[in-house]
Amino acid sequence: MEMPNTSSLDPPMVTLIGIPGLEHVQFWIGFPFCALCIVALLGNVLLLIIIPSERSLHQPMYVFLAVLAANDLGLCASIAPKMLAIFWFSACTMTFDACLTQLFFIHALQGMESGILLAMAFDRYVAICNPLRHSAVLTPSVLGQLVGVVAARAIILVSVVSVLLQRLHFFHSTIVAHSYCEHMAVVKLAAVDTRINKAFGLFVAFSILGFDMVFVLVSYTLILQAIFRLPQKEARIKAFNTCTAHIFVFLEFYVLAFFSFFSHRFGHVSPYVHILLSTIYLLVPPALNPIVYGVKTKEIRVRVVRMFLLERGRKKGIIPSGPYFLPTFHGSPAHSIAAIFGNYGKRREYQS
Repeated sequence: MEMPNTSSLDPPMVTLIGIPGLEHVQFWIGFPFCALCIVALLGNVLLLIIIPSERSLHQPMYVFLAVLAANDLGLCASIAPKMLAIFWFSACTMTFDACLTQLFFIHALQGMESGILLAMAFDRYVAICNPLRHSAVLTPSVLGQLVGVVAARAIILVSVVSVLLQRLHFFHSTIVAHSYCEHMAVVKLAAVDTRINKAFGLFVAFSILGFDMVFVLVSYTLILQAIFRLPQKEARIKAFNTCTAHIFVFLEFYVLAFFSFFSHRFGHVSPYVHILLSTIYLLVPPALNPIVYGVKTKEIRVRVVRMFLLERGRKKGIIPSGPYFLPTFHGSPAHSIAAIFGNYGKRREYQS
């Protein structure tokens, strides 16, 4: 698609073109992306049903997993509707304020996801390296504070990014060469000096992704050292198995993140390659995370099987329906997470 030069002051609308160079096939590209969104939606909703209703999962690791699931749902909701509307219905225009809103939510939720992965690595570090103090260190209040700090860090830093973008008033074009409102894609539209925007964007990326990645690597290095010092082979295998899902999710998230980040700023790749990579980076982790944790976590696996067996039994009239067979938590993901925090606190009081 040819990009005309339409200089404007404070443009009310912007146009997203989807994947430049692949406009003729992006209708079909939308189907695998839609499939990823459906898998992410079903998997994460299932986690938010199972974790609150299964008392054995009211532990710090699964509290963080529930927060991660809610975060992933928000990420998919932020990017998928508009992207699929562009691919399938050519609904390419949106207001500039809506573009900045989408940009804020996408980058803030990305930052939160990185922080949650760091919190999960800290949980595994305490559980394996100092198991006797695990319940004393990771109390419900500490869990809440960790989640609050992770959310506040991302919201504050990305809010500054959005404010700096609002300071740009003169644009040489209103055509965003992307499938969603990404920070650098919007910055490139400006016809004024954007060095501050680019520098602060790099600062945010390294202060969130870089900081978290370093400390996650340090955590898992210490964890692996502790595992290899265990005297029995069975104990080493059992301890390592509790970390395999986390390691896979960590590698999947950060490898895709840094590959997308560096290819955009320092690489010489085609625009459509970068946009495909950045979209995959946003949609693949939310779809894979529930699958990885579902396969590796026996309690989740058993609960999923039990849910479907009960549903089949009810349809056949073998098992009567009733809340005592499958307890659930109704309401938003926030209500489910609040229920987990409350039940985790009650469980600790009972144990003490």
